[in-house]
Amino acid sequence: MDESMFCFQCEQAAHCTACTGPAGVCGKSVETAHAQDRLTGALISYASQLIGEGRSPAPEQGRLLMEGLFTTITNVNFDPLTVDALTDKIHAAAPGICVDYDMEKLWREPDEDIRSLKSFVLFSLRGMAAYNYHARVLGHIDPELDRFFCEALETIAGEHTLEELWALVQKTGEASYRCMELLDAANTGAFGDPEPVVVPMTIEKGPFIVVSGHDLYDMQQLLEQTRDKGINIYTHSEMLPAHGYPELKKKYPHLKGNFGTAWQNQQREFEDIPAPILFTTNCIMPLRASYADRVFTTSVVSYPGIVHIDEGRDFTPVIQKALELGGYQENTLVPGMNGGSTVTTGFARHAVLAHADEIVNLVRSGAIRHFFLVGGCDGTRPSRRYYTEFSKLTPPDTILLTLACGKFRLNDLPLGDIQGIPRILDVGQCNDAYSAIQIALALAAAFDCSVNELPLSLVLCWFEQKAVCILIALLALGIRNIRLGPTLPAFLSPGVVRTLQEKYNLMAVTTPEEDLQAILGKH
Repeated sequence: MDESMFCFQCEQAAHCTACTGPAGVCGKSVETAHAQDRLTGALISYASQLIGEGRSPAPEQGRLLMEGLFTTITNVNFDPLTVDALTDKIHAAAPGICVDYDMEKLWREPDEDIRSLKSFVLFSLRGMAAYNYHARVLGHIDPELDRFFCEALETIAGEHTLEELWALVQKTGEASYRCMELLDAANTGAFGDPEPVVVPMTIEKGPFIVVSGHDLYDMQQLLEQTRDKGINIYTHSEMLPAHGYPELKKKYPHLKGNFGTAWQNQQREFEDIPAPILFTTNCIMPLRASYADRVFTTSVVSYPGIVHIDEGRDFTPVIQKALELGGYQENTLVPGMNGGSTVTTGFARHAVLAHADEIVNLVRSGAIRHFFLVGGCDGTRPSRRYYTEFSKLTPPDTILLTLACGKFRLNDLPLGDIQGIPRILDVGQCNDAYSAIQIALALAAAFDCSVNELPLSLVLCWFEQKAVCILIALLALGIRNIRLGPTLPAFLSPGVVRTLQEKYNLMAVTTPEEDLQAILGKH
């Protein structure tokens, strides 16, 4: 086996170019990287076969596609054996496939713009698959979207012009938006429309379980199984917005609060934790010995040597471990990144737009000067302090919308309110980007203008492929002037970046001071 890998799909790519050694910066081994490439190649060939049948994939075929793509997202699966098992499952489902697509053809594509655009589409499909997978778990399936996944995957393996690939980027963005809409309908249909709620970050004494990831169905199943067992449940990172859903928060009083901050701090925050941690989706990091014995995975997450809860969602081993460990002896505060003891969430579109008339009047009166959407995927680079400093510097007559785990850079800041409207409004997970877009579209309609004409600026951080599919959706909607950081994606070639700059005025973040001056100097 080749002892080197090639991976440039996430923001932490080595030297801002690609991970090419025996392991990725994320901790993924070369064996896992090769296994994921083989899986992707099998998926591409499988998709080609399904398209050749002249119909949309059957539901079980679509699920297999989504599971496979989801498995290749950064920080989802560190176990090459389970990845290879999924590849075998695809081969069994597609006996007519003779040869899988060789991913080296893409990574070694001599035309860097061709490689860049195909990678942009592929990584977006991976992020979209995560949203699609979560929606499917809740019974929401769109056959036409499933067919698009197949068509796009087949295109990646073919010979196409730059013009054709730019057209595919547009179609992929449109499909990404539909995926987000599908997931929003699934989540709100199952758990209600999110409502604002203040979430404590103090862990009460006694047995507890920490739930990380994004899957609300997994959370609901665990809450149901721990009812009346004397075990409290705490969210971690992207699971925080679960507190806003009435069918979770109001129905299960043992959903107590939030543990810790963003995913990249887990190795420090989980040190010797007296409780089990359940990872439901991506954002697991290489485990440390001090807590590895109390980690459990479910759904698509897999890590060597760790107990995996299968599709039956029987969380008995997790519950037993919580009772065995016993939790903290006294109430214990695990503060936010800025020292805060509470955070607020649940400001999804219905909660915000319920105050639309009030917000419009505050804008027209001059009480609200500008809106910022500050958020996205957090990560490990020290330069990500930019987002905290930017938020601190925003004037008191501005509102900050935030979503995804990037919110932890700012969500415990005491920024106050504007005539009762909190200055920080957490829209939810990265999975809730649709809600943020709907808020922007509704405000544009209220002011009878385009989103690009609103006093609204997008200052986004990115890390993995769900952020990529959000970006491609925003571009497909024609949204301009996005500031992206802390670095631009390594898979975007200089030529592709130039086109994005020319067409959408996509910008890299600079310094908080310079960017704020550039933004507010226009208003």
